[in-house]
Amino acid sequence: MLRDAQGLDVTTDSTETIAAINRYMHQSLSYGNDALAILKGIEADPTCAIANAYAATFYLCQESAKTRHQAAPYLQAAKMHLAKANERETLYVKAIDAWATGAIDQAIAYHEEIAQTFPRDVLSVQMGQYHYFYLGNKEGLLRIAENVLPANRENHYLYGMIAFGLEQCHRLQEAEEAGRLATQMNRNNPWAHHAVAHVMETQGRIDEGIAWMESLSDTWETCNSMLHTHNWWHVALYYLEKEDFQKVLALYDAHIWGRATKESSKDQIGAIQVLLRLELRGVNVGNHWEELTAYLTPRIHEHALPFQDLHYVYALARAGRTDWVTEMLLSMQEYAKIAKPCIQQTWTEVALPTARGMVAHARGEWERAIAQLRPTLPRLYEIGGSHAQHDLFEQVYLDAWLRAEENHQAFHLLQKRIAARRYIPSIQLGLV
Repeated sequence: MLRDAQGLDVTTDSTETIAAINRYMHQSLSYGNDALAILKGIEADPTCAIANAYAATFYLCQESAKTRHQAAPYLQAAKMHLAKANERETLYVKAIDAWATGAIDQAIAYHEEIAQTFPRDVLSVQMGQYHYFYLGNKEGLLRIAENVLPANRENHYLYGMIAFGLEQCHRLQEAEEAGRLATQMNRNNPWAHHAVAHVMETQGRIDEGIAWMESLSDTWETCNSMLHTHNWWHVALYYLEKEDFQKVLALYDAHIWGRATKESSKDQIGAIQVLLRLELRGVNVGNHWEELTAYLTPRIHEHALPFQDLHYVYALARAGRTDWVTEMLLSMQEYAKIAKPCIQQTWTEVALPTARGMVAHARGEWERAIAQLRPTLPRLYEIGGSHAQHDLFEQVYLDAWLRAEENHQAFHLLQKRIAARRYIPSIQLGLV
C-alpha cells in the first residue's frame, strides 16, 4: 500500500503506478493534455482498481458512444479487483460504475460520501461537480467543493472549483476573489481563469475580461482541447459584444474549431455556440455549418447529455440535413421513454420541446419556435450548462419573438414611437 500526492492510500505496491496516478491527478485538475499517462500506471499494475477507474473516468468524460466503449474494459478491470481495494477506492469505482449506467444520482451520492469521509480526494470532488453541473444543481456544485476546503486550504485547484460554483450561484464578488486567489497561488490554473471570465462577462466588463483572459492565455497551451477551446470561446464572447465579428471568426479558426479535437463533443458544442451567436448578430458564417456535419452524424443516437443534443440538432438543421434532423428528434423521443428516472422528466418536459423549438428557429419557423421555447426557458438549468451557455437559448427565443410577424411589426412601431418621443402604453412586457 502506497500513498498518492493527495496523501491518500492506494492499493498498489508499484511506485510507477503511483507516479502515473499523480500525473493523472495533476492533468485532470489542470485540464491538461496528458491525462492518458494513467495508462502507464495500469501497465505497471493492472490490478490497481483506482488506476483503472481513472482511465474509465477519462473516457467517460468525453461523453460519446465511442469513448463509453473505450471506458468499458477499464471499468470492468476496476470492478474485478475491488476485493482488495480500500474503502475510498471502492466508493470511487462504484461512482464511476453508476455514471456508466446512467445512474447519475447514485454517482453523486458516492462522490458525496467520499468528500465527507476522505476530504483530501479533490479528484472525486471534481467529478461530483461535473455531475452537479450537468444536472443544473448549482448549489450542490458549490457545496461539495466548499465542504472539503478545511482539509485542502493549500490547493489552488480547489479554489478555482469553488470560484466557479460561487459564480453559478450568482455570488459574483466572492467568485472573483476566489478565482483571483487561485491564480495568485498558481498562475497555471485555467479553470480559475475561466471562473473570473464568467464574472466579468456577467457584469459587462468586456475590455477588462479580454485583458484578463489574454494575459493568461499562454498557460492554456498545455490544456486539453476542451478547456483550450472553451477559454478562447469566452474571449470570443467578449469580442462579440464589441461587435468585432472578424476577430470572433479569427478566434474560431485559430483557437476554437481550429484547435478542436474534431470528434470531441465539448469542442463541437463550443463551435456551434459561436456560429449561432454570430448568425444572431447577422453575420454570414459561410459553409461552417456544413463543415461540422460530418462530425455530428455519430451523435444522432447518442443522447449522452440533453445539453449536447440541443446543439447537435440545431447545427444539423442549419446545415439543411432534414433527414438527419427528423431521425434525431425521433431518436430523442424514444430515448426519453427509457431514460433513467433521475433525468427522464428533464428529457421529456425540457429537452424535447426545446429541441423542437431550436429546429423551428433554424428553419425560420418563428411562431413555432416561440411556442416550443417559451415554456422551457425557465427550466433550462435542468439540462446542465453554465449561465453563459444558457443565455444563447434566450437569445434564440428573443430573436424568434422579434422576427415573428406580429411582434416584428410591433417592435418597429415601438422604435418609431420612442424616436418620436410619443406615448407608449404602460404594460408589462413578459418576453420569457
